[in-house]
Amino acid sequence: MSVRSLAAPKACCPRIMSDTSGEPCLFSDLALARRLERTEARSGAEFVETRAMLFPLRNARWIEVAGAYAMYDGPTSPVTQTFGLGMFDTITSAEMETIEEFYREFDSPVFHEVSPLADISVAALLNERDYHPMEFTSVMFHPIKRGIHLPVPLNERIQVRLIHDDEHELWAQMAARGWGNELADLADSIPELARVVAGRPNGHSFLAELEGQPVATGALCICDGVALLAGASTVPEWRNNGAQLALLDKRLNYAAELGCDLAMICALPGSASQRNAERNGFRIAYTRIKWQLAQKTE
Repeated sequence: MSVRSLAAPKACCPRIMSDTSGEPCLFSDLALARRLERTEARSGAEFVETRAMLFPLRNARWIEVAGAYAMYDGPTSPVTQTFGLGMFDTITSAEMETIEEFYREFDSPVFHEVSPLADISVAALLNERDYHPMEFTSVMFHPIKRGIHLPVPLNERIQVRLIHDDEHELWAQMAARGWGNELADLADSIPELARVVAGRPNGHSFLAELEGQPVATGALCICDGVALLAGASTVPEWRNNGAQLALLDKRLNYAAELGCDLAMICALPGSASQRNAERNGFRIAYTRIKWQLAQKTE
């Protein structure tokens, strides 16, 4: 059994070659998957740490077990799950028992988002322990550099900027208004969730404004040169004005200025979000599966 510290795993560098245009071509291999999975895991851990700081009664916590991050943010929170299972160290029944016991302490369901590049033994172990697949996610990536330009024209009336220190509540309100329909089953917790996203000490939150009027939000989390783009939300009455495209452009260039060489987005397979990302140069690295442990009945 291995419950480890936050030390970064040893991993080879992603393989890079040139395509027919001479531009670098990054392969969807284990090295790339490790970077992407660790970035999302760190984002979740930072969210949980911020939740614990802002709302201590929620008892939010996270642990690392054999390279996988297990986050708890409440039994119904979308953050309550693991990332990186089988990506960095061998997972055995002993490690799985440690993770499951962590969630049993909170009487919480157990979820794992698993990359298809994880060790093949993980799939057998999940089946043996009575897990079932219940969700798919397209994990997409885009190599970036300074001065990146999107192929789709921007709406010049929309300006994007980082929020100020006193605008966390404004960002949270705007995000909650935009997420209301898409996350209807989490309606009661959306405002608090948005405040946590805006309050992350290492996060980067952006507002899009149409002629001075805030209309949309976006966020960024960075880990080891990878920029995870999330927090996309547009107030319903201001949609179809190019706000999210402007936010995408600003965040990619901001991340590149900070030294990132890679951006990632996660979306429902076949969704409008996936199509928009692909339209703007993102490639699908792999489709991740979310597994849930079957609830035992008395």
